[in-house]
Amino acid sequence: MKKILLIILGILIILIVILLIRAFTYPFKKAPSVSENDLKWVKNDSAIQRLSGGIKIPTVSTGELGAFDYDPFDRFKEYLKSSYPLVYQNTENYEINTHALVFRLKGSNPALEPIVFLSHSDVVPPGDADVKNKEENVFRPDDKPLPAVTKVAEDWDFAPFSGAVANGRIYGRGTIDMKGMLFSLLESLDNIIKSGQIPQRDIYLAFGFDEEVGGQKGAVQIADYFKKKGLKFDAVYDEGGLILEKGSIKGINSDVAVIGCAEKGFLSAKIKVKGLGGHSSMPPMESAIGKAAVIMQRLEENQMKPMITPLIKGFFDNIGGSMPFANRLAISNQWLLKPLLLSQLTKNNSTNALVRTTTALTMMKGSAGPNVLSPEVEFIVNFRLLPGNSVKDVKEHIAKATEGFDVEVEEIDNTREASLVSSFNTKAYQMIESGIKQIYPDAIATPYLTIAATDAYKYQIVSNHIYRFMPVKINDPEKQSIHSTNEYISIENYMKMIHYFEYIMRNYDK
Repeated sequence: MKKILLIILGILIILIVILLIRAFTYPFKKAPSVSENDLKWVKNDSAIQRLSGGIKIPTVSTGELGAFDYDPFDRFKEYLKSSYPLVYQNTENYEINTHALVFRLKGSNPALEPIVFLSHSDVVPPGDADVKNKEENVFRPDDKPLPAVTKVAEDWDFAPFSGAVANGRIYGRGTIDMKGMLFSLLESLDNIIKSGQIPQRDIYLAFGFDEEVGGQKGAVQIADYFKKKGLKFDAVYDEGGLILEKGSIKGINSDVAVIGCAEKGFLSAKIKVKGLGGHSSMPPMESAIGKAAVIMQRLEENQMKPMITPLIKGFFDNIGGSMPFANRLAISNQWLLKPLLLSQLTKNNSTNALVRTTTALTMMKGSAGPNVLSPEVEFIVNFRLLPGNSVKDVKEHIAKATEGFDVEVEEIDNTREASLVSSFNTKAYQMIESGIKQIYPDAIATPYLTIAATDAYKYQIVSNHIYRFMPVKINDPEKQSIHSTNEYISIENYMKMIHYFEYIMRNYDK
């Protein structure tokens, strides 16, 4: 017996040694050394004023496309023409579906595949908050005061479409999502033109106008147009990742730039559950709503299996070296500790979304009265598909959860597979890393999985290298303001974003 215990002890010691050796020798990417060479950005009042003016035009997309108020979109187009005359004069530019805009700056070498930068002009509504009058001391970039009394929605420091410039910030719906990026791209291209530099390859800007409601009339049509022209892009750059301020990721004492190399898929299903209706005074042993509750419990308790995809492995390989030792131990020894690692990741909402197809019960409809048994109850469940899972997998998962019940399952909204995963060993990706070093040299850059949907997905038909990243350093309150109240972008972020895109345009082929 003693001999057996000694053998077991010896095996455990060897195992511990192996785990420790792998933890200390695992090839984690080294974090950037602390630098004092942060970009000394210069405030450009004219650029700020141009963005402020664009924010004042309420290009809201909501509901069905036919219900759009297109007048603001028409005014926005004219505003861009008057704000960037050199861009319009020195590029091939055209409209697709009237309100989608494309610009092409011709390069010197037509043999090279072009690059394209995406954005969109539409914004979500500012919310249904009551509007109140509030005295504001606000100044435009040209230091001319706004009216003393400005209408401000509840929970907004300044009116949602004021374009107010104050406190080192530009306020308004769309400053981050995503007119800030749209205007920074035009500013960058304008600077390239003014410098007289001719890029080697063509540079495209492509701006949709319905991204917030699916992009079917904007990005889809632009991408189809490019495909019909036979264009193939060396890089597609869109929104989807950000620079998360130090402390945003638990255990990492550094800014982290997350670069979306893929995005999750989407499936929403309406599940109608049938049962016996009637008066609540004589209920059946199992009502339709009770059956629906069983199915919903199955869906929440037995979710699709988590997994570490190659993309998320790349994410941990990049940030793991800056994490506490226990995290490094688990990441470097997944051959043994993967179940433990997945268990920890699935306990947090944010990290859970990175390692599994998520399940969200979002809506429910039943009886119209408190004493009425509905013969049919319906609810909506939304899945966000991890690359590696398919729509077919999700449908089979739903079928298993509804087994034994009389149900009808209907897909609603725009079902789509998860995107393809773009390599992080390409020039296009390396240019992002290089651009980040220009503006935030201490940030850790890492590949990442974009959770939300973007227009970039539509461009898979014209490129294998699609990256989702907006060079904006953001804290948690700022992140919460996207699609919510009090959205703003700091002037520093805006100036650095212009520098970032101009850097990539100038240096892509150097």
